[in-house]
Amino acid sequence: MNTPYLVGITGGSASGKTTFLRRLLAAFPERDICLLSQDNYYYPRQDQIRDAQGVENFDLPGSIDSAAYAADVRHLRDGEEVRRLEYTFNNPAAQPAELLFRPAPIVVVEGIFVFHFQEIAKLLDLKVFIDAQEHVKLHRRIVRDRDERGYDLTDVLYRYTHHVAPTFEKFIKPYKNEADLIIPNNQHFEKGLEVLIGFLRGKVAAGAQGPAGNL
Repeated sequence: MNTPYLVGITGGSASGKTTFLRRLLAAFPERDICLLSQDNYYYPRQDQIRDAQGVENFDLPGSIDSAAYAADVRHLRDGEEVRRLEYTFNNPAAQPAELLFRPAPIVVVEGIFVFHFQEIAKLLDLKVFIDAQEHVKLHRRIVRDRDERGYDLTDVLYRYTHHVAPTFEKFIKPYKNEADLIIPNNQHFEKGLEVLIGFLRGKVAAGAQGPAGNL
């Protein structure tokens, strides 16, 4: 297999990355694409930084083991399999599964800090930024954290105001202008997704030679 084509995908919390990624992966055979998510590189909950109120802040670059994340990106780039225990901070009682990531012509590297972590950003061949307005992201975050994480509204709003929004302004938004492709997702992302799928299918057909050509 030729060198994989590395695609970094980022955006603010609740910008719609998860849904976008699900649709992107569904457009390719499993052998052609691999997703490596930042979500599985959080430090243990007890090691997370706490704010002045004693609340763990999972929305800081220091909450992520960026060295391990970058090392695994390099392993996939070099044609090596990666094994990683699933991170289960939403359910501490859950037994984490062992995840297996196999090299593929397209490797998608996803997370809110993948452009901020320079050891990862410098490996990327294409940078994609999923963008959404603040009020849209807040509504999505409220629904997601209520339904998936069991947080009440007060907790969601506290974390969004004191953790999520400041992190976006400092560590995510400044890299928007470095993106090769910005995909608005206030209502839908279909056109942007179609463009990206077509481009990446061309890379697979060409043998995923690496950084030759961006969108």
